[in-house]
Amino acid sequence: MAPDKPTSLITVTLPSGATLEDALRQLGIGRDAVDTDYGLVDLHNGTYALLVTEAVAERAHGTPGARGPYANPKIEPFGPPQPGRDED
Repeated sequence: MAPDKPTSLITVTLPSGATLEDALRQLGIGRDAVDTDYGLVDLHNGTYALLVTEAVAERAHGTPGARGPYANPKIEPFGPPQPGRDED
C-alpha cells in the first residue's frame, strides 16, 4: 500500500509570523506528513491552514489549537472551454 498522501485540510492556531516548522512542532509531526508545496497558509486571524495526511487529520481532534479536517475540493473550470483562452 502507498504511504498516506497529504490531502486533508486542517487549521492550527499559531503566533503571528509562524512557520511550517512551528506548525510541525505543535502538531508533533514530520515534514513527510504535510504537503510542503502547499505550505503553511496564513488566514490572517491567528489561524494557519495546511494539508496533512488523513491520519494526522484524524489525530488533530485531540491537539490543542488544531481543527479539521475541512473540505478541500479540486478546483476546475466551469463550463465548456472558451475559444482563445489558454487551457491547462
